[in-house]
Amino acid sequence: MRLKSFALSVWNMVDPIYYACTRLRCVGQDRKNSTFRVRLTSFKGRNVHLSDGSVIEKGDTLLKIHLHNVILLKDMLSIKNEIKKGKFLYRAIEQSLPDLAVYLQHHPKINDIKGIIGITMLNKGVGGLGFEAIPIPNSLYKWVKYVTMIPIYFLSANQPLKHVKKQSPAYLIMSKNVLMQKYGGGGADTALREPIRHA
Repeated sequence: MRLKSFALSVWNMVDPIYYACTRLRCVGQDRKNSTFRVRLTSFKGRNVHLSDGSVIEKGDTLLKIHLHNVILLKDMLSIKNEIKKGKFLYRAIEQSLPDLAVYLQHHPKINDIKGIIGITMLNKGVGGLGFEAIPIPNSLYKWVKYVTMIPIYFLSANQPLKHVKKQSPAYLIMSKNVLMQKYGGGGADTALREPIRHA
């Protein structure tokens, strides 16, 4: 526990520097404690056919989501039960998705963005949120993501060595239409209006 607390304290000090050096933008009004940080990305994987009929093709513009891990891990540090940790993370993401829908709806490139994408090892039970877990076909890229995500997994799990070999990174993808229907109060057509210009 002390080692994890120390690691999170160091991470918390370094995180603002990391954020300043990236193109990430916080989502929601409480930006300091925002669950999501996002940036635009060009999809580089194989074509993906989603259950709502949307097709994500190579080169499509997506909004890439990054969990604000240092904030979430600090909140989860005192939770001992893995099931309760999973429920906490699920609720945190669920409660933040409406803010993400608003952010996307007001984005200057809303008409170009086809959906949202993330990469995580915590990809079980995401269907209820509207995400679809898609295997990463490139073995090298999958291994690189696995290595970079291991520190986060060790900080989040109570017994990481017991289950670490079972973890496998995957894409989490949600189409723009599903995001707007579930969290934005309408379908994709609702989003295709004059966007609010912002920096």
